[in-house]
Amino acid sequence: MCKINPRVDFAFKKLFGSEENKDLLISLINSIISADQKVVQVELKNPYNLADYRAGKISILDIKAKSEKGQWFNVEMQISEDYNYDKRAIYYWAKLVTEQLSEGHMYKELKKTISINIMDFNFIPGTDEMHNCYKIINIATGKDDKLHDIFELHYIELRKFKKSYEEITSVLDRWSSFLTTADKLNKDNIPVELKGDKNIVKAISAVDRMFDEEERVVYETRMQSLADVEGKIASAEEKGIEKGREEGREAASQSIALNMLKMKAEVDMIASVTGLSPEIIKKLQDNDK
Repeated sequence: MCKINPRVDFAFKKLFGSEENKDLLISLINSIISADQKVVQVELKNPYNLADYRAGKISILDIKAKSEKGQWFNVEMQISEDYNYDKRAIYYWAKLVTEQLSEGHMYKELKKTISINIMDFNFIPGTDEMHNCYKIINIATGKDDKLHDIFELHYIELRKFKKSYEEITSVLDRWSSFLTTADKLNKDNIPVELKGDKNIVKAISAVDRMFDEEERVVYETRMQSLADVEGKIASAEEKGIEKGREEGREAASQSIALNMLKMKAEVDMIASVTGLSPEIIKKLQDNDK
């Protein structure tokens, strides 16, 4: 049985962000983007590196990749509920665009940048669809006229995936099934609906043996950290639904702010993304030293 939860960002990063597993990342990306954008090869721009995590580079937990066609991808797994995730997603997308320019590119050379956000909580209201894609369209015509085709943002809400094995029909279904039921999968007894996909079979086998002793300690520490955040939100909610929601939002915003501070983002930018005041952000910065 898989003993590692691949939805925990640290485990997700090693599984899909390691050089030896680029085939898994390609399969996951191709299951989400449109058929005319399929990729064959990717270059990892921030491959998994335990030393980076030890050094406090929290941004290691997202995956940046560039395809052979020049498309750029940011893939992230978010397990903790985050009321400001839409702002975070836009920030990460914009950051990847900026990094292209920092490599000496002119504006005209900017390539399509696709943000893929896989979430272990419900986020988009009013729909039971687990996969939602956002693009820039012309409001007057309601059409995508390709003038701003550089932007594309995907949300995959795993809590909305309700299919049984018998109902699986697509590659995204198979990856969603793997991510949500990995603890119940056995490499020696894989459901027939998943067994025919070599990438899923490889992922199931990889998860059980992916960590050495030090990495397992990091993983368990990360699990405890996530549990602490969930506990604080649950505790706040017990005080009253509205007050709890507000305190939950505050906890989520502070978590984003701390991550952005570690990424050396400017205070004004952090305030814009999180809605926190500059004074609160500076206090978080001082307390984190």
